[in-house]
Amino acid sequence: MNIVVLAGGVGGSRFLRGVRAAAGQDPDARVTAVVNTGDDMWLAGLRITPDLDTILYTLAGINDEQRGWGRIGETERVSAELQAWGVGWPWFTLGDLDLGAHITRTAWLREGMPLSRVVPRLAARWPLGVELLPATDQEVETHVVTDDGELHFQEWWTRYRAQLPARAFVQHGVEDAVAAPGVLDAITGADLVLLAPSNPVVSIGTILGIPGIADAVRGTRARVVGVSPIIGGAVVRGMADACLTAIGVQTDAAAVALHYGARRDGGLLDGWLVDEVDAAAVDPLRAAGIASAAVPLWMRDEATSAAIATAALSLVE
Repeated sequence: MNIVVLAGGVGGSRFLRGVRAAAGQDPDARVTAVVNTGDDMWLAGLRITPDLDTILYTLAGINDEQRGWGRIGETERVSAELQAWGVGWPWFTLGDLDLGAHITRTAWLREGMPLSRVVPRLAARWPLGVELLPATDQEVETHVVTDDGELHFQEWWTRYRAQLPARAFVQHGVEDAVAAPGVLDAITGADLVLLAPSNPVVSIGTILGIPGIADAVRGTRARVVGVSPIIGGAVVRGMADACLTAIGVQTDAAAVALHYGARRDGGLLDGWLVDEVDAAAVDPLRAAGIASAAVPLWMRDEATSAAIATAALSLVE
């Protein structure tokens, strides 16, 4: 079975860990992750790819689970020196081990290697069990429009903790972007496509905004199942509620499913998983053409994440 997961950030990385574990029961299973690159940026002359790195480190088992970013045993001596020189953003810390990945990535990019070739070279260092594909090789960066002006998403998210009301999200460069090599083929050739419980606006939304990807999801022969990032009217992690509010979508499990839409009506979803506390949403979603089930969605560890992935597979079966 070929499983393709659209993912970004911490939620996506933890979900992918569960998908990998669930797929491990089938020796012929293959898992491919199409990863958001809208959070990417240039900082201190380096190309930073937060979502790709978080997923890479999580699948490699070297991520810092307590902080939610970076690597285990990280130090920050170089970042302190950069701040002393006034280079970079003082509120965006780059760990020393993390900097090794950023420098390596930037060196290869400057040699002319596209990101889609850089990622597997970085990933080859560890047995991930998942193929990582950046959504695009082009630079597509998400910015946030606020009353105080336009900010890079990372500044709005990390520096201001999403406390500045977002009026709109703009993905600069998305209109001219092209899906990275292998992305469209993976989606159209999949047996199951999963939308991870990642931010629907700036993670999954950015991936789907790249020309051709949403059409590939609508046209794939595979079933498409999403997992709600909202439990009981609240975000599981991060500040997706502020993002949903900006685009006029309620912070509600059913509302996010309807935002993606039923595939029978030109949307994306065949199925949608909600948490048990949102079980009342199941029947209305089924009536709207989206097969739905209520299962525990808290990803406390690999086993609970694997159970969610198994539930997604059972839903379409």
